[in-house]
Amino acid sequence: MSQTCLPEQSSFPAAHYLRVLSIAGSDSGGGAGIQADLKTMTALGCYGMTAITALTAQNTCGVHAIHAVPASHLTQEMDAVSLDIGVDAAKTGMLPSSEAVLAVASAHERHRWPHLVVDPVMIASSGARLMATDTANTMVKVLFPRATVVTPNLDEAEFLLQRSITSRSDLLAAAEALLGLGARAVLLKGGHLAGDEVCDVLVAPGRPPLQLSSPKIHSVNTHGTGCTLATALACGLAAGLGLEDAFRQARDFILGAIAAGANVRTGGGHGPLNHGFAPRPMRLV
Repeated sequence: MSQTCLPEQSSFPAAHYLRVLSIAGSDSGGGAGIQADLKTMTALGCYGMTAITALTAQNTCGVHAIHAVPASHLTQEMDAVSLDIGVDAAKTGMLPSSEAVLAVASAHERHRWPHLVVDPVMIASSGARLMATDTANTMVKVLFPRATVVTPNLDEAEFLLQRSITSRSDLLAAAEALLGLGARAVLLKGGHLAGDEVCDVLVAPGRPPLQLSSPKIHSVNTHGTGCTLATALACGLAAGLGLEDAFRQARDFILGAIAAGANVRTGGGHGPLNHGFAPRPMRLV
């Protein structure tokens, strides 16, 4: 099925929303994936769009089933919104197959999205494996070089580098090593390190590393933190912020969302963040 757009689009006002596209899996529990991404975009004043890569049956206790969307349909989703609405920044989450990864790379080549944030979702918070090795290899080869920034957590970085990361010095060395895999910039999230502080590091060629630390917020409600941070980063880039400022804004947002939801009980496992703790009006450009 197809639908013809309205004619004479040029007669409409020139202003538009900040448009952010999430290419990710659907989380039936609402805490991560597409659902978390849309909540984040709305909270940060952006217009959210989706290209769903997989349907998952999951809740706060874990992932129970995954049904991948065919790559041909994923391509139609990305083309439909890119050609009509436009994209100021895109971010990827769960990509269930090499075909899905290649579809995203091809869409980026066609539509030239100004920014692409790649969150290499490989392992769920519950420990469930979400990406096969061949898919991960394809992602590194074709998406890392296209991404404005790649945002792995420690588990994903350890998987990609095949080594342990147990300290802050390991964190910086690992981020630099991920650049060596072809990424243009890496935001390595250190939330899983032991200790009372959370340290995240941003590295890019020709720039000094930017390490940001803060006291760790003790909460079981951490489902969707990676999705939320990557999406908040995409929102900042869509708004025209530089990478370092977008990192700072995204980090402030996720820390606020974790703190606001720390004492709320949702389900029997790792609950969601409070994405709506400080909503902003929809922004126009």
